[in-house]
Order: sequence, then C-alpha cells, then structure tokens
Amino acid sequence: MVRLLRSVLVGTLTLAACTPAPQPPAQSAPVASDAPAGAYRLDRSHADLTFRVNHIGFSMYTGRFTDFDATLQFDPANPSAMRLEASVDVASLTLPAPPEGFVAEMLGPHWFDAAQFPTMTFRSTAVEPTGANTARVTGDLTLHGVTKPVTLDVTFNGGYAGHPMDPNGRIGFSARGSLRRSEFGIAYGVPPEGSTMGVGDAVEIVIETEFTGPPMAAAP
Repeated sequence: MVRLLRSVLVGTLTLAACTPAPQPPAQSAPVASDAPAGAYRLDRSHADLTFRVNHIGFSMYTGRFTDFDATLQFDPANPSAMRLEASVDVASLTLPAPPEGFVAEMLGPHWFDAAQFPTMTFRSTAVEPTGANTARVTGDLTLHGVTKPVTLDVTFNGGYAGHPMDPNGRIGFSARGSLRRSEFGIAYGVPPEGSTMGVGDAVEIVIETEFTGPPMAAAP
C-alpha cells in the first residue's frame, strides 16, 4: 500500500510539473496608426448609414438614416478593448424619390413605428480582429423595441494624430453587416416562402464613418 501511494504521488507531481501554467489572455495585435488612443466622436459630416433590402426580386431598394451619432473608445495597441456606442433617430429616414405619403407609411406602425420606437441603438460587446486592419464587431442592436446581437465586418481605413488644418486625431472605418427584420418584429410585407413578391426579410447594412479624437500634442 505504501509503495502504491508513493507511485501515485510521484505520478501526480510529474504531471503537475509537465502541465504548463495558465497564461493570461493575450492582447490582440496592434493596429498601425499614428492616431492616439482615447475617446473619439463621430464626425457627422463624414458619415453615412445606408440599408438595402430586396424589392420583389427586381432590385435592392436603398434607404438612409441621416441623423445618427456615435462614440468610440479607440485603442490601436489593443483593438479587442475598443468599445462603440451609437444611436440613430428613426425619423431621419430618407428614401429615394418617395411617393407622397410613403415616408410616413414607413415610419408608421406597420414598419418602423417611429412614434413608439423613436431611437435605434447599438452597443458593442466584442471586437474580434480578423486581420491587420479588419475585425468583426458584435454588439446589441435595439430596433423596434427588440434587442438582439448583430455582427459587423469592419475595416479600419487609417488615421492620423492631427493636421494643421484638422488639429485632432482622426480615424476612419467602413462596415458591412446584415439582419433579419422579422427578428426585430418588422415582418410586414415579407414574401411567403418560395416567392419574392414583397419586401425581403434580409436587410444589408453599409456604414462609412470618420471619428475625431484627442487634440494634437502641439496644436497650432
């Protein structure tokens, strides 16, 4: 019995010695940019929020929201630590050459129901780098009173610490994503299965943004 216990003890100590110690989570690879870390706010004059949805199988109908804002905690040394919050005024919906009363219909109870749900919000919950300047950004989207996770494929287009005519940090991003509107309680007009006669369930999201941040260290 003593010999057996001794063998078990030796085996346990040997296993413990060979097992690597747990390592802390590694930071994501840094982003190559002169733009400093810190709080950034959307430059609304250089931003666009577009959506596209299939119209009876004949075209991708395109609309925009023109009144939206966002803040970003930018950290080029550790992209996974970045955090984004955004809000959209639903009533700022803009459509191409809409027939009379069509915008009001889209903002009414069958569709966005802007009177009851005037604001959309997005709060990031995870940033997963996928390349030197790309990442998947997942967050909670609240639309039409429903909150669900949505993932955006984001490309970092670059940035700088400032310029004599723009003495603040500036960064730019392009993002693409999709959602099913029926999952957010907007199922009106979705075609029956096997048909395209209606407005598609899948909605494409296309975003272009620039953000401004901390002032230059030696601003003129």
